[in-house]
Amino acid sequence: MSALGYLFISIFSEVFASSMLKLTNGFKRILPTMGVVVGYGIAFYFFSLTLQSLEIGTAYAIWAGVGTALTAIIGVVFYKELFNYKKLLGILLIIVGVVILNLAGSGH
Repeated sequence: MSALGYLFISIFSEVFASSMLKLTNGFKRILPTMGVVVGYGIAFYFFSLTLQSLEIGTAYAIWAGVGTALTAIIGVVFYKELFNYKKLLGILLIIVGVVILNLAGSGH
């Protein structure tokens, strides 16, 4: 599998784990808590594989940016959190930042 494949498995696992945090009720509910532990374990394992081929700055920018944007969207869709132009602008700025970091990392 490619480094980008590992990275996207890592991102989706981290987003899953972060989304489960809300359901743990302070780690008092066992199944969501297990989801958090397993999700983060998978995320960090696959992120470590990603770093064998990609620069840490580029990989982390993608991981954090895409993960943050997806987690915000999950909050809106599944947890009925507020979505407004400020949240949309923030997500767009994260995406722009990731693109700029990728361009800087590739020497363009």
